[in-house]
Amino acid sequence: MSTADTQRALRRRNLSRVLRVVAAAGTVSRAGVAARIGLTRAGVAPLVDELLRVGLLVEAGRAAPSGRGRPGSELAVSDRGPAGIGAEIGVDHLAVCAVDLRGRVRARAAAGAANRHSAPGPVLHRLSALLGQVAAEIADEGLRPAGLTVAVPGLVARGSATVVHAPNLGWRAADLAPGLTAALTGRPDGRAADHAPLPLAVDNEANLGALAELRLGGDAGGPLPPADFVHVSAEVGIGAAVVVDGQLLRGARGFAGELGHVPVYPDGRPCDCGGRGCLEQYAGEAAVLRAGGLTPQQAAAHPGPGARIALLARRAADGDAATVGALHEAGAALGIALAGAVNLLDPRTVVLGGALARLAPWVLPSLERELALRTAVAPAAAEPGGCPVTVSRLGADGPLLGAAHDALRTVFDNPVPSCAPAHSPQG
Repeated sequence: MSTADTQRALRRRNLSRVLRVVAAAGTVSRAGVAARIGLTRAGVAPLVDELLRVGLLVEAGRAAPSGRGRPGSELAVSDRGPAGIGAEIGVDHLAVCAVDLRGRVRARAAAGAANRHSAPGPVLHRLSALLGQVAAEIADEGLRPAGLTVAVPGLVARGSATVVHAPNLGWRAADLAPGLTAALTGRPDGRAADHAPLPLAVDNEANLGALAELRLGGDAGGPLPPADFVHVSAEVGIGAAVVVDGQLLRGARGFAGELGHVPVYPDGRPCDCGGRGCLEQYAGEAAVLRAGGLTPQQAAAHPGPGARIALLARRAADGDAATVGALHEAGAALGIALAGAVNLLDPRTVVLGGALARLAPWVLPSLERELALRTAVAPAAAEPGGCPVTVSRLGADGPLLGAAHDALRTVFDNPVPSCAPAHSPQG
């Protein structure tokens, strides 16, 4: 790499650090930025000026006096300009939302959709209507899409937009990139109005739920979760994501976290994956509905996102014995599966997200009991050796919010693209 390339790479990194510091702080002075990233005020000044020039930062009024000299002005990230677009493809719903650089949801649209065993093309066509609706709403507020990240309930090949297998959708080897880029931009090449290609990513919904937990989770107004945790997410199926030192553990092919197909009873019920006794056959939505005495016809009478989970929660809250027993069995199966993950990985905590968050009052007791019995460390409820189980406050919104925040990653990584290092043919 040439000296010029090195300088551009360093400047890009420092611009990224400044933008991230201001976004995390809400409002902060130039001196505060300099202190946080370890540069002098003189070194920070041109970086701030550049981010102000391109509209990613704005002046937010006078800073409070902190000593001698004239107080400077506070900085904040702009509430106009780039927005991250997140989308979620569920078995029975579609959803899209947009977040600005401040992390605020600026537009949202959702619809029930019978996506099971529907080919990707028709699903993406339905999704395009929601993408168009959200894009139009944010355009009226001075925002533009900076990229799109889509959450799917299946295995996604690492570094690609190819869904290798999504059993609850019935998809195999489905490349979503052409349909998604056309849906987002109205152009088959995925280029925006200014002719710059828009970044596109597809990821497993549990992974994106974990990313949302990292950035937005924890108690409202309280600290964020620790940097090492296992995030369990459920819709129709069950997935998990492993976070180690603040980073997703993806595995060699990107398939890490397939908790739903961990065998909990090796000689148990046959599973669609070809195995027997998989967790999904005891704690998945269909299994719990069946064990709770609900026929397929009764379940089908409650379509739409989260409707069947809401039905289970109502029945359990009303004291229906069959439903409470089914959730108890689901919690025990989850505890057995998670014990293996805890023994292997030693996370600081397990986070229940997605639909499981709503069912936690009835799932947690048996889950925690099995986890305490089967982990090699101290009982789950005991610190410092154990692994407590917490419930995500994001609930079913986690994957969608995680997708939208992930779509802003390229803006934070490279705020001013002209500062990106040039790549020589030899490089």
